[in-house]
Amino acid sequence: MRPTLLFVLIAALLRVEVRAEDAMSFLDNGKIRLGIDLGLGGAVTFLARDGGENVVNNFDHGRQVQMSFYSGPVPFAAGDKQPAGHWKHLGWNPIQAGDDFGHGSRVLEHRNDGHSIHVKCVPMQWPLDGVPGDCTFESWLELDGICVKARARLNNARRDKTQYPARLQELPAVYANAPFHRVVSYLGDRPFTGEAISDVPRPTGNHPWSHWQGTEQWSALLDDRGFGLGLVTPGRVSFTGGFAGKPGPNDTHATHTGYIAGQGLEILDHDIVYEYRYELVLGSLKEIRERAAMHRPATPPPPWVFAGDRQGWHFANAEDAGWPLKGALDVKLEKDDPQLIGPCTFWRAEDAPFAIIEAAFHTKQTRGTIFWQRHGRVGPDDSTGFDIAADGEFHRYSVRLADAPNYTGGIVRLRFDPVGAGSPGEWVKVRAIRLSRSP
Repeated sequence: MRPTLLFVLIAALLRVEVRAEDAMSFLDNGKIRLGIDLGLGGAVTFLARDGGENVVNNFDHGRQVQMSFYSGPVPFAAGDKQPAGHWKHLGWNPIQAGDDFGHGSRVLEHRNDGHSIHVKCVPMQWPLDGVPGDCTFESWLELDGICVKARARLNNARRDKTQYPARLQELPAVYANAPFHRVVSYLGDRPFTGEAISDVPRPTGNHPWSHWQGTEQWSALLDDRGFGLGLVTPGRVSFTGGFAGKPGPNDTHATHTGYIAGQGLEILDHDIVYEYRYELVLGSLKEIRERAAMHRPATPPPPWVFAGDRQGWHFANAEDAGWPLKGALDVKLEKDDPQLIGPCTFWRAEDAPFAIIEAAFHTKQTRGTIFWQRHGRVGPDDSTGFDIAADGEFHRYSVRLADAPNYTGGIVRLRFDPVGAGSPGEWVKVRAIRLSRSP
């Protein structure tokens, strides 16, 4: 239980230390009960429905429901602290609860007014022994019926100012207990039309986690009755997860666990402030899906306007001027085949026959290309080119995607290649990319 105010005052008067690791902070609306552990950075360690059992897995500091981020270098070391051999591939990886060596993350701020919780912590580098992250994490949590509404923030403060390539992020990581072994989502290309959900296919090989596109922006871990923990990720359709071990009793400290995470490929600058939102729904499959439908997006997706951040876009063979953006993506085109790659989302081709690009080009070449990836496919399917004015001034380009024979059905990603091959001193600045019904 969270210490009472009287206990805290008495402890202060007696100079008795109140250890954060002994403290839990709870919200309870009579339908669900949520608990965060102040000895583990404020990670969610408890979630129960109607006075029932906790569904969150707490086998070690890498479980829970928590924030986790990835960047370079790979491997990542801090002074003489080297990563454990089996974690070298993770690179820079601060997580909210603590590290793989049993050290919990330190809470800096905590507020619980009975309606919402705010917590700020210094996370630990998961692969290293007792190394705090060079950043802070913040989360805001509130209850809405059987749903936990969450906002999460990374505040980076790295001395290493290298712009490392984008990495897949856990947005967030969600671990549930052994009864919740069914991993389900809607995997089709007609979201929010009532089509049947699917069990996520198990991966081949020894790795327990699969990757999939949940086009209704949710995935869930269910038990045999169809009850469980759903993750809703408004605006994102990329997920990873699975089940490791054997289905069994609801033991929060057992090694057997179900796992899901919303995912996005993100560049994490040394000084970035990065936020995302998600919801946890503890209920039946019907209740989880109904909650996700409340976030049904307008079609086509909202415009990507690069006023202050990258809007989920990242680069291959290129880098930009860093965070925060100053009204546009400012991308150097000095390598071969530079690419601007959009976030994984979903729209129907018939809802967006045009791509509208507001950009300024300083290039030798005068032809740009738009690629797209269809639902259920890996990598780009097709492309269409368009002429550009390489005069360094902003222009509006209307590109008719619908003329291409493979621009059909569900689409999950755009890629914009400003030029085929860059050279020193070349650049592009992109104010916005919009999908549109009209030119």
